[in-house]
Amino acid sequence: MNLNARQSHVVTTGPASINPDTGKPYAMSFPVVSIKDFVRVQKALIDSLGIKKLKAVMGLSMGGLQAYEWAQSYPDSVDRIVSVVAAASAEPFLIAWMDVWAQPIRLDPKWNNGDYYGKEPPLDGLKAALKIVTLQANGWEWARKTFGTAPAEEGKDPAKALKNEFKIDAFLDQAAIARAAFADANHFLYLCKAVQLAAVDPAKIKVPALVLYAPNDLIFYEPIVQETIQKIAGAGASVESATLIGPNGHLNALTQIGQGADKITAFLTR
Repeated sequence: MNLNARQSHVVTTGPASINPDTGKPYAMSFPVVSIKDFVRVQKALIDSLGIKKLKAVMGLSMGGLQAYEWAQSYPDSVDRIVSVVAAASAEPFLIAWMDVWAQPIRLDPKWNNGDYYGKEPPLDGLKAALKIVTLQANGWEWARKTFGTAPAEEGKDPAKALKNEFKIDAFLDQAAIARAAFADANHFLYLCKAVQLAAVDPAKIKVPALVLYAPNDLIFYEPIVQETIQKIAGAGASVESATLIGPNGHLNALTQIGQGADKITAFLTR
C-alpha cells in the first residue's frame, strides 16, 4: 500500500482506490499485500515524522500480527511489543479459515472477479462472509450463554418450517448486514490474504514481548499462541503472557481486555 504524505492526513491505497493510470478503481489489479507491507508503511510514516524509536507497538488480532512483524523487521525502532490474541505467523488451519471467510464473496455473481465498482456490489457474499467471521470470533460459549436455542420470533418454531429461524441466526444476519454497510468486499479479500501471508519467525524476536491470549479463541488457538511464546523464550528474549478469560473467544480481546490492564501497565512502565 502506498503512503500519501503530501495530504493533510495519512491515507493508504487499496482495491477501491482510483488507479491514476486508468482513472478506474484498481479492483483485483491491486497488488497482493502482506502484514509486512502494512508495517513498512507504518515505518515510513514514523520516519517522515522524525520519530526514531517507539516506546511500544501494541495491537490485537491483525494488529497483534503487526506487532510481531515490527519486532522482527525493525527491532532497533521499537522498545517492546504487546500482542493480543495473535500468534506470530499464519499456520495451515488459519490459512484455510481465511479462505473459508473469503469464499462467499467469490461465489457471489455480483462480485464479478472484483469488477463491481459503479455497479451493484456483492453484498450477499459479503454478508455471508461477515456472518462466518462474527460467529467464529465469538465462539460457542458466547452462543450458548447469549442465545441458547430460542427461536428468533415467538410462535415461529424452527421445527415447524425451514424459514423459521433461531435467535442466533437472526442476530448473525443482522450483525452482518450492519457491518457490510461499512465494508468493501475486495478490501475484505485482501485482508484475508494478508493474514494468510503473516510470516514472523518467533525465534528472531529479540525485543521484550507481552502476549495476551484467550484460551477459547477459535481463530488463534491457544496451543499455537503458546508455541509462539515458547519460541520467543527459547531464543533468549524476554516474553511474558497472560490470559483473557470470558465467553467471547477471540473477542475477549475487546470485552475482557481490562483483565490485562495491570500486566500491560507494569510491562510498559519498566
